[in-house]
Amino acid sequence: MILVFGKTGQVASELQTLLPEATFLGRDEADLTDPLVCGRIIRDLKPEAVINAAAYTAVDKAEDDPLVATLVNAAAPTEMAETCADLGIPFVHISTDYVFDGAGDAPFAPDHPTAPLGVYGETKLEGENGVREAGGAFAILRTSWVFSAYGGNFVKTMLRLSETRDKLTVVADQIGGPTPARDIAKACVTIVERLKTDPNRAGTYHFSGAPDVSWADFAREIFAQAGKAMAVEDIPTSAYPTPAKRPGNSRMDCSTTEATFGIKRPDWKAGLAEVLKELGKTS
Repeated sequence: MILVFGKTGQVASELQTLLPEATFLGRDEADLTDPLVCGRIIRDLKPEAVINAAAYTAVDKAEDDPLVATLVNAAAPTEMAETCADLGIPFVHISTDYVFDGAGDAPFAPDHPTAPLGVYGETKLEGENGVREAGGAFAILRTSWVFSAYGGNFVKTMLRLSETRDKLTVVADQIGGPTPARDIAKACVTIVERLKTDPNRAGTYHFSGAPDVSWADFAREIFAQAGKAMAVEDIPTSAYPTPAKRPGNSRMDCSTTEATFGIKRPDWKAGLAEVLKELGKTS
């Protein structure tokens, strides 16, 4: 049995389809603000592997809520990783491009120096460090710009706004790889299975959709595939201030992930088509 922390989030929802026999724990069953509970649950259930698909992802809210963000994004996964290492079982933890400062225009490799711009990135990085220090058969999978038919995400926001507007302004100077949650879930399953037989594959990996694109061009593709005549005007990040600073460059070098696990970057346009079909929004 595989244990998954998370139940209603984007990746956890996709994992439920892929792993119908797995055990999924939501906030009511596993309070990540009490990290010791996470370790106790793992010891009680004795799973063959653990995937942490839960996180504090409210980037702006985290600026005013650092304590809870730290507990959920740092202390809880550290406790999970330490318990898994003690029990000798694989642990896969999902992280983010926000651990980088977003400088330059080159893709970030897994070993590139980290420099988060805000509380969310800082707490996710702290969680990564805790997972690494725990040792064992772990994999940290950094991803970016996640979207699916579940939860809240950029695709669903654009579709909602298009119902009442005929023109949108969208940031064009932030570049990254939109990533279908379904592909992240598939990658997690593949990595877990590989770690069971070869714990030497433990490490930090990147996984994001291809090709890299701006938020504005991502929006244009959403509207094109949905058959909506929506005008998109490019704006700079400075024209859309937010409490937490966003990285300008979220490009990620995913070559190590492909070399180690045979997992290629997913075609996000194909993933978008699947999501729009699920939402009943295809043209």
